[in-house]
Amino acid sequence: MAGAELGLSWVLPFAGLLLSIAVMPLVAPAFWHHHFGKIAAAWTAALLLPFTLAFGAADTGHVLVHTLVEEYLPFTILLCALYTTAGGIFIRGNLHGSPALNTGLMALGAALASVMGTTGASMLLIRPLIRANDNRRHNAHVVVFFIFIVSNVGGSLTPLGDPPLFLGFLQGVSFFWTAQHLWAATLFLLAGLLAVFWVLDSWLYRKEGITPPDPTPDAPALGIEGVVNLMPLAAAVGLVLMSGTWKPGIVLDLWGTPLPLQALVRDAGLVGVTLMSLWLTPAGVREKNQFTWAPMQEVAKLFIAIFLTMVPVIAMLKAGPAGVFAPVAAALDSPLAYFWLTGGLSSVLDNAPTYLAFFNLAGGDAQRLMGEGAAVLAAISGGAVFMGAMTYIGNAPNFMVKAIAEERGVKMPSFGGYLLWSGAVMLPLLLVMAWIWMH
Repeated sequence: MAGAELGLSWVLPFAGLLLSIAVMPLVAPAFWHHHFGKIAAAWTAALLLPFTLAFGAADTGHVLVHTLVEEYLPFTILLCALYTTAGGIFIRGNLHGSPALNTGLMALGAALASVMGTTGASMLLIRPLIRANDNRRHNAHVVVFFIFIVSNVGGSLTPLGDPPLFLGFLQGVSFFWTAQHLWAATLFLLAGLLAVFWVLDSWLYRKEGITPPDPTPDAPALGIEGVVNLMPLAAAVGLVLMSGTWKPGIVLDLWGTPLPLQALVRDAGLVGVTLMSLWLTPAGVREKNQFTWAPMQEVAKLFIAIFLTMVPVIAMLKAGPAGVFAPVAAALDSPLAYFWLTGGLSSVLDNAPTYLAFFNLAGGDAQRLMGEGAAVLAAISGGAVFMGAMTYIGNAPNFMVKAIAEERGVKMPSFGGYLLWSGAVMLPLLLVMAWIWMH
């Protein structure tokens, strides 16, 4: 799509979808809960119908095929594989949501996030964390900090951690490059977030008057059920790595959309991983985990609308000085500018295509960016991953964790309420971190 030919009116369906996600759960929660899929479909139609009239059915078909086959389906298949395998692992034990336990689980999740992905780590640990805190009067803040720490910042060190870094890996960025250049900023943010959480959680814990109960004699011993799912989980990680390292040079064409053989093998393998997990998981484990498909369905329905309606936005960004977002391209005069602009847009766009847009605006040459452009590439990477935590829609695991928590009865903040949390906690830490490292 030629982004330079598009005007700002093409942003309206995407803006309307974002506004619906932000406002409707607050003003009409029951209506939104029952009809969010139809609302998302209506905003998608509000883009595709005028687009068909303006550019023709053929171009619209190309956009649909490209977005669904090259972006949405691989994204959803990977999420589904990680959601299914992690949902088949039940961490049992007499867990009580003390500040020490909560902080420890989040630190563990942050360590796992760059190994098994923010989605995998989030899905593995969010259920035991909610279960440990289900007797707390104040527990929404636990889930909010979990999103900050495990679903976002913890995944900033490898291409396995977060989708934007995986896209960079596919573009030629070395596997360990991000860890080498973002480890200090990541540790600073994680230490700051864990410290703020521990202070806040300790204060609320004392205010509630809860004392850690002694384990009862019949309490189950700490352990893991469904450990067989570690095998398909490892297979999912291996498939992701394979698709970035194996280059057979065989590319199929689907109506103008290139389909590399390694991507097809990866996606087919991930479907197999999902089915393997469902087959191997012992009976009763998912029931103990209170596993349902509702969070995955919500993400799948909302993100297909997000991916499609943001197509013109990404195209206009990629047009750079030739498009309506020329002031954005003109402002990219320093690593700090790349960090805030990539991060700011990652907060409201999905952070993976946003990363790719700014990667291309910076030249799109991985070898040059890893060398003389290292500061810019680090800023783009950090902005996309860190600031995906700023809103529920900045990163897919955010929405999944929110949906699981609400399913378990946690009264999560609204879209605007979550933004207040991220503005009060994440933003000051990001300001200090950017002042030290993003230059």
